[in-house]
Amino acid sequence: MNLLAQARRLSELGVLGLNERNGDYISALNPRHLYPLVDDKLRTKELALQAGMAVPELYGTVHTDHEADHLENLLEGRDNFVIKPATGSGGDGILVVAERKRDDRFRLIGGQIIRLGELKYHVSNVLSGQYSLGGNPDAAIIEYCVRFDPLFDPISYLGVPDIRIIVYRGYPAMAMVRLPTRQSHGKANLHQGAVGAGIDLLSGRTTTAVLGNEPVDEHPDTGAPLAGVQIPDWMGILELAARCSDVVGLGYLGVDIVLDRDRGALILELNARPGLNIQIANGIGLKTRLRRIDAVADESRDYRQRAALAVELG
Repeated sequence: MNLLAQARRLSELGVLGLNERNGDYISALNPRHLYPLVDDKLRTKELALQAGMAVPELYGTVHTDHEADHLENLLEGRDNFVIKPATGSGGDGILVVAERKRDDRFRLIGGQIIRLGELKYHVSNVLSGQYSLGGNPDAAIIEYCVRFDPLFDPISYLGVPDIRIIVYRGYPAMAMVRLPTRQSHGKANLHQGAVGAGIDLLSGRTTTAVLGNEPVDEHPDTGAPLAGVQIPDWMGILELAARCSDVVGLGYLGVDIVLDRDRGALILELNARPGLNIQIANGIGLKTRLRRIDAVADESRDYRQRAALAVELG
């Protein structure tokens, strides 16, 4: 099959391609002036808190090298925490500290032991823009380290799984859970080797799963089956995702949510350019879902009504 015929076949199956996503959805529905609301994790956190939505607690921020030199003041009394760039992407530059040891040493979630000086050096790199969008100077965020729901213990390796939901015109359109692996070094990033498992919108249960572009039935590190895992409070999670669209005003949005064992669903971050691997994880094309929403979309509905209708559309 030649490339043209292959592209036509994928379109017939409802698969959304990159150029079509960029032109017909992102450019059409995401005004450029609103991008900073999601590209800057500090602004996203502030907006979510103003709207009464839960996010990982902010311990502090570092904006200058002078502040980085005194990082120990921000970390005082913190045994575990996350350091991340405010405008980073793809999980780059994120350090998850699982334990504070003696003599200014810290254990990362992957087991590596580093010293305070190395943390300061990492923060300095964040400030220089090493991990930021466009390489621009950045700020470092220090926040609560999520303790993931024990539901995910059998199907996750070290890191914190997250739930990615595509929200279109305020309606949840497709969802998956991203599961850290040894290959991804405990990060819930599909490009770094995490598993993506599709979630049925109606039931909130996991369905098909992929590692890279290959289907998998079991987690590669634990051997546990990936299908049939019930996500708790599924309707509440869909409502939370739908509400994010109202908060930032973007019509095509990726919402990342984590489930903390003590604090429940927390908004991790939002994305104005969510990737398309969610289609592979679910084994279905996203464009079909988007067209169903187009047929019934009504701006007068509130986020609860939109989430409920999204479930009906399946």
